[in-house]
Amino acid sequence: MTITTCVFDAYGTLFDVNAAAREAAEEPGRDAFASVWSKIAATWRERQLRYTWLRATYGTHTDFWSVTTHALDYALEAHGIADPDLRDRLLQLYWELAAYPEVPSMLAALKAAGLRTAILSNGSPEMLGGAVESAGIGDVLDAVLSVEQVGVFKPHRSVYDLVGQTFGAARGEVLFVSSNCWDACAATGYGFVTAWVNRRGEPVDRLPWRPVHEMSDLTGIPRLAGAA
Repeated sequence: MTITTCVFDAYGTLFDVNAAAREAAEEPGRDAFASVWSKIAATWRERQLRYTWLRATYGTHTDFWSVTTHALDYALEAHGIADPDLRDRLLQLYWELAAYPEVPSMLAALKAAGLRTAILSNGSPEMLGGAVESAGIGDVLDAVLSVEQVGVFKPHRSVYDLVGQTFGAARGEVLFVSSNCWDACAATGYGFVTAWVNRRGEPVDRLPWRPVHEMSDLTGIPRLAGAA
């Protein structure tokens, strides 16, 4: 089937989830944080994802901003940092996460070829709106879809249903792109054509399905979608 629609996970795929901690570490007066920022960022992200899975399993959904703040509080405590000003600054920066360098030109190439583009994310609409605006990519996206529309986090199948409900596309017409292997695996099982953006060279997750494609960044997406 010809790809008509390209759908992207947001955090870690289009937007650099480490950017908030990295930027804070570069600010004057944060020498102590600068020495451990990468470890805190890793713990923050790990707990953020873990809490989405657990809440989906428990049936106790909350918005992604709450999950993000809870994960940060855990990460700071786990690394022995009690600094309310730093916490507030990290949360502020999370609303302004930088897009990866190849994102604007990649999305522009897809749109120039006539493909539909969208975000499908655990993020709340407000968080996603802030990130899209900060990255300046709103004009090359046809839709920004949030799990808040169904009230459960990925990889619940109802989240992937949002793509067909929005675009009317058959599953085989959708190229779904994620930096989370588990997300790409679930989307493969759902019936999407999938691409896992494996920026860190990690092993594939041992799950019932595998990503259809694997790449180190997003530059090859237009070629996969038939736009180059």
